[in-house]
Amino acid sequence: MALSARFVFLSLLLVLSVSISLAEIRSTEIRSDARPIIPFDEFGFTHTGRLELNVSGISLSNPNLDLSQVGFFLCTRDSWMRVLQQLEEGEVKCALRSDLVKPVYTFDKLKNAKGFSTVFSENDADQYTLVFANCFQNQLQVSMDVNSAMYNLDGKSGRRDYLSAGKTILPRVYFLFSLVYFALAGLWISVLYKKRLTVFRIHFFMLAVLLLKTVNLLCEAEDKSYIKRTGSAHGWDVLFYIFSFLKGITLFTLIVLIGTGWSFLKPYLQDKEKKVLMIVIPLQVVANIAQVVIDESGPFAQDWVTWKQVFLLVDVVCCCAVLFPIVWSIKNLREAARTDGKAAVNLMKLTLFRQYYIVVICYIYFTRVVVYALETITSYRYLWTSVVAAELATLAFYVFTGYKFKPEAHNPYFVIDDDEEEAAAEALKLEDEFEL
Repeated sequence: MALSARFVFLSLLLVLSVSISLAEIRSTEIRSDARPIIPFDEFGFTHTGRLELNVSGISLSNPNLDLSQVGFFLCTRDSWMRVLQQLEEGEVKCALRSDLVKPVYTFDKLKNAKGFSTVFSENDADQYTLVFANCFQNQLQVSMDVNSAMYNLDGKSGRRDYLSAGKTILPRVYFLFSLVYFALAGLWISVLYKKRLTVFRIHFFMLAVLLLKTVNLLCEAEDKSYIKRTGSAHGWDVLFYIFSFLKGITLFTLIVLIGTGWSFLKPYLQDKEKKVLMIVIPLQVVANIAQVVIDESGPFAQDWVTWKQVFLLVDVVCCCAVLFPIVWSIKNLREAARTDGKAAVNLMKLTLFRQYYIVVICYIYFTRVVVYALETITSYRYLWTSVVAAELATLAFYVFTGYKFKPEAHNPYFVIDDDEEEAAAEALKLEDEFEL
């Protein structure tokens, strides 16, 4: 039976979005589900790829149908696009009948059994998605317990590698970046000690952000390492989620506090600035909950797409919210430069906050848009490059923030001569004339 255009579009969206889920041993419960397409994990196979599929507790609402049109198959993204075209043009009535997919198991082989177990060898290196097809839309409801494991075999040792071909080096990548941040934390501690007379509370908060980022990367390295070897995180995913949550909250809070000039420019926050923090922190809680649901449930869950949309929406709102305090500070500094006689001081601060505003925008754009584009267009063998790009951008942002807002023994904000003030006032005058 041909799939409707709405379900075809939804299934395509699911298959193209599945790269965010983890590739590991996964147990899934499907209950009274009539969806025509249920995508499971996506995985990059080498020439020694294996899929172990164990399904039990199978219950069909109408077992008298042609069950050869119900079952599991593997399909690449490119092939799936062509399968959709075949379905729309009526060349095939069921995705399982297409010559572009690789059937793993169809339910006509059950012979009244309630489960099955099979091992499928994939020798064609590519990125595949495990999909369940039910070509009897709204006529057949399926319940079953699915246990799937996809892995590649090492050519020499024969060991199983449960990480996708493009992600198998991620444990080392995350570990190396954790060492870099650990070194940065040590360097920052030495700076705080040497210039302890000019250290503000915001500088200790920066240290906390660095340490949380270090631990977060270390936990992620261990998480991926255990998955690579065993197919399960063995509890490291819990620690990763905890420190990822803390790192996310502290980073966004730090951007807001720096943007408001708290601690090193003023010892207090205004009401509107406090409201931004009251918005950003709960949103980060929601974003982290959505991230956990996305990772742990996988795309087979009926509300997976909804949670993915929630995560993206909340992330965008957080990124926009942290920009407002910087804009307010720039506006206040511009007004102060014309009224308090400290034109050079305020011009210096104004320039700094403008630079920070631009850098924050670049950081958000790169990590949210450019990295996603890299992940989309990069071959599955090099998916690790998008992770490296994101971490390098984050590292550059941390270094810029620390360098620009480090404690100074002779703070230029408070020491200035008349010549500098006159030059700054003239610069402001020329700037106003240029804007006019």
